[in-house]
Amino acid sequence: MSVDAATVRRIAHLARIAVKDEEVPHLQGELNAILAFVEQLSEVDVGGVEPMTSVTPMVMKKRHDVVNDGEIADVVVANAPATEDHYFLVPKVVE
Repeated sequence: MSVDAATVRRIAHLARIAVKDEEVPHLQGELNAILAFVEQLSEVDVGGVEPMTSVTPMVMKKRHDVVNDGEIADVVVANAPATEDHYFLVPKVVE
């Protein structure tokens, strides 16, 4: 796939990038080089390759999905001017 000057201007417009006319040929060459590299990557056979989360094998850490209050409710409301049963009390603003 090859990118022409009109496509470069359209991409710049969509990306909201101001591109001067003298910059278009340089950007055209760079975009074509990027697309050539992507085409080269598509030639690689990745069949049977497991997806990785890291370059080194590791097991993802997991925790139990348990709902709790964090066991620090007293600390959370310690600086509040008014509280009741670990809830912040705020003045009523809607009547």
